[in-house]
Amino acid sequence: MREELGVSERRACAVVGQPRATQRYEPREPDDEKPLVRRMKELSAEHPRYGYRRVWALLRAEKFRVNRKRVHRLWRREGLRVPRKQRKRRRLGNGGNSCTRRKALHPDHVWSYDFVMDQTSDGRRLKLLPVVDEFTRECLAIEVERHFTAADVVATLKYLFELRGAPRFIRSDNGPEFIADAVKAWLERSGCGTLYIEPGSPSRGSRLIPLLWENAYVESFNGKLEDELLNREQFATLEEAKVLVEDHRLDHNHRRPHSALGYLTPAAFAASHTKKAKKECREYTACGGGTPLRKTPRPSRRCLLAGRPRRPIPVPHRGTDGTPPRSFRSPRNHPSAKSRARAHPDSRARARSSRRDAAAFSLSPRRRREPR
Repeated sequence: MREELGVSERRACAVVGQPRATQRYEPREPDDEKPLVRRMKELSAEHPRYGYRRVWALLRAEKFRVNRKRVHRLWRREGLRVPRKQRKRRRLGNGGNSCTRRKALHPDHVWSYDFVMDQTSDGRRLKLLPVVDEFTRECLAIEVERHFTAADVVATLKYLFELRGAPRFIRSDNGPEFIADAVKAWLERSGCGTLYIEPGSPSRGSRLIPLLWENAYVESFNGKLEDELLNREQFATLEEAKVLVEDHRLDHNHRRPHSALGYLTPAAFAASHTKKAKKECREYTACGGGTPLRKTPRPSRRCLLAGRPRRPIPVPHRGTDGTPPRSFRSPRNHPSAKSRARAHPDSRARARSSRRDAAAFSLSPRRRREPR
């Protein structure tokens, strides 16, 4: 306005109704902004496929006191946007064994696995087999080989079953390695059920028939694996691929924040849920499977020496009529004693005087004393 109309600053501010101090204001950069932006750039260079939300979670884990809106503002100011390709939207399938019908309810309830293809620098094929826990989003194993057979799949599952125990179900597609009779028989002997998705899902799709995504959790993990590792690294040998893939698996479980878990790492989410489940199970077992405990007392020295733990104190300290149980009642706390005390406020004084009189007038004639 001043340049176009050629008026003074005073007159322009008076017409607009704006204080003149706003024209001379210079924003001050906070003291912690430079190290914050520097760390954001380092994390973006280290994880180029991470967005500002995941970087914000990493900053919070490193004790930076910053909220998500500030990270978003600095992220846009520094031009750290992640270029994303436009992809076709995948619809969740409605099959009987899909992830929408058979959801995982606790850790080691439903596992899922599928193959991912890649190649080394000499053009030879690499085949990866990730195994994912659908509840905690943990990647339990990623086997890397040139080719897989049914015996190799059984060997991988046998190792995981011995390490973590058998899950209730395992979900997969209808690949020849998964529907082999050897795999089915071994899973049946191990007490693990199979959830095979509909044939052609999730690869089936056209303009009229949308893409169905029934094995969503392992497909999502495989997409992130390709985006964050396989599309960035060029493997020279099979051994190099195994080392880098295992490092990525550990980083995914212990360092990478997961948006579906409240930006906790899968390992931290599994540990917190395991502690909570153990605490609930301990309380439920200690109270006989019914009433929860108010507290679990520490065993006394006498109980430890005798080899008998102290019995826990149940929550309901009162009976059905509102009175304390018989084992907790004392003569002073008895309902009849309390009612007598309320009816005769001086009952305690009368009791003391009667005891004094009895002591004074003893039955023994030699030691009889006169009352005071």
